[in-house]
Amino acid sequence: MSENPFRPTFGRTPPLLAGRDRLVAPFAETFRTGVWIPDRVSLVRGLRGIGKTVLLNAIEDAARRHRWLVISETARDGLADALAQTTLPALLRDNDPDGRRRELLGAGVSGASLSTRVVDEHQPEKALREQLTQLCGIAADRGAGVLITLDELHGDVLGEIRQLTIALQHLQREEAEIGFVAAGLPAGIEEVLQDKGTTFLRRAASVELDSLTLDETRRALREPIETAGRSIGDAALEEAALASRGYPFLVQAVGSFAWAAAPDDPEISTAAVREAARRAHRVLGTNVHGPSLSRLSFTDRTFLAAMALDDGPARMSDIADRMGVESRYASVYRHRLLLQGLIESAGWGKVAFTLPYLRDYLREHDVPSPLTRPARSTFPATEPDLTGAVDDVGDRTS
Repeated sequence: MSENPFRPTFGRTPPLLAGRDRLVAPFAETFRTGVWIPDRVSLVRGLRGIGKTVLLNAIEDAARRHRWLVISETARDGLADALAQTTLPALLRDNDPDGRRRELLGAGVSGASLSTRVVDEHQPEKALREQLTQLCGIAADRGAGVLITLDELHGDVLGEIRQLTIALQHLQREEAEIGFVAAGLPAGIEEVLQDKGTTFLRRAASVELDSLTLDETRRALREPIETAGRSIGDAALEEAALASRGYPFLVQAVGSFAWAAAPDDPEISTAAVREAARRAHRVLGTNVHGPSLSRLSFTDRTFLAAMALDDGPARMSDIADRMGVESRYASVYRHRLLLQGLIESAGWGKVAFTLPYLRDYLREHDVPSPLTRPARSTFPATEPDLTGAVDDVGDRTS
């Protein structure tokens, strides 16, 4: 039995990067030629499970192939100190063999010999900007540069982001060979960009990650299966592609469960795909829908519950009526959910879900909502904290 080729885990690179090649190409070109392009400083926006981390991995691989030095990090407390105290000194030592010198200590006991000690030039006491400048110089000597990637960019660590972007801004002004690519949820990136200390990032290129096309989805399913020595019929492939909705996490989950359903059969059947789709949708609820809802306010979730009553795009006027509020009040939450990337405009006065099967999840689970209560003109100024209740919803999908 061949090994299952699919990887339904966040951040793991799939066997085939279908639909993302065109996004990696500009970065690969600048790493190869050194020619400055706007994409060298980029912000990658996308929903949970859409492939942001995987794209960062691919960009890092392209940089390493052209001998660029890569710093791969996640936005977190203590990031700037970790870079200055640990990451950069280690990279400098590994890539600068001449950065150590011998220091004369004095005569030996007999007076006939001298003793020395080795001193490391790359000490963690140096500032972040100074160390990055040194590293860029070392990379330039080999005809390359330095790439920094930052995953899960969000506004809770603005102090760390400010320190890093200030250093990056100075290095760019000095025409250092440095690139910076950060990825995050739309709302998290927007929060960072609104900070006065990160204006440098407002000039970054924007990379929007969308769902795969139907052809890209078919390719992402068929090629790994055939490369691993099995096959899938056209009908089964079509069912798997449609069930995946072009959502990369679902593509990997459906493919993985379909492969595992009857691993000794040479061909993956339609029955295996149908069972795989059911399992994949449950995993999607646990790993994507539940966590996405847990980060929302009570009224945000109420807005989504009101949307879920329609089978297609929902009218804002209907949503406001169901919530028992005026249209302008509902529009505030429309804007918030647009920033979160959970809904999108679907024509004049309409909105639609962006996450696949979120409507079904909201209908099937007891998501807390006042929609079952008598209508009222406004919501209370202070909203109850129902984070724990929504977390429990996610747990019940397993």
